[in-house]
Amino acid sequence: MTTDLPSEKRVDDGLQAFELVLGWVDDRILSGAMEVGDQLPPERELARLLDVSRAAVREAVRTLQAQGVVRSSVGAGPAGGTTITAVPSGALGRMLRVHVALSNFPLPDVVEVRIALERLSVRLAAAHATPADLSVMRELLDTMDDPDIDRAHFNDCDTAFHVALAAAAGNRLARDLTAAIRESLRRPILDRFRNLETWEGITPGLRQGHEAIFDAVSRGDGDAAAALTEEHIRSAWRALSTAGSR
Repeated sequence: MTTDLPSEKRVDDGLQAFELVLGWVDDRILSGAMEVGDQLPPERELARLLDVSRAAVREAVRTLQAQGVVRSSVGAGPAGGTTITAVPSGALGRMLRVHVALSNFPLPDVVEVRIALERLSVRLAAAHATPADLSVMRELLDTMDDPDIDRAHFNDCDTAFHVALAAAAGNRLARDLTAAIRESLRRPILDRFRNLETWEGITPGLRQGHEAIFDAVSRGDGDAAAALTEEHIRSAWRALSTAGSR
């Protein structure tokens, strides 16, 4: 792919200088002019092109690095400079967790989107799950069955179980989006777990729901897995929402 530079500098439209750089990179990625493996122009050249300071370029690059969009290496030649890279799912999850924590997305909205995505991912998992995938899920379910498990560890295993279902789907986008949303709910769910007066009053239902979903996926019944997943998420959230309102 070419990274030919335009002959005219971009007009400042009221954005901060580093946002002009971010916009320039976004435009080229979305248009297909830049793709994974392509390098950004050198810092001095990009600053001149967009009529911004080199400090603004560095700030934009740091932001892109945090988002998982680029990686920077010291040195000249192909191994050096700032290179477009694939966004890792961890970066997606991190950004979503922060926005959920800041209440930019109301929790009920997040839960509804989670249901839609998990219905898709478990339906795909029922068709594509391997024995290794099922073994991971089974181990997590067995751990959650421990009567002495504490709330934080149960929540971690619960999260890992739903992420494992998504990973078994065989669809990377469904997997990463599902994992990001479930990870973003880890803290809100744990807070509600901690507010429960009777921990033993909710865990049997959660375990039963997990087992039913696992059984449906194991026998390849995608329709049942999707319906069971929606019911599991809705019933659990109703119970936990009551705890969170105390």
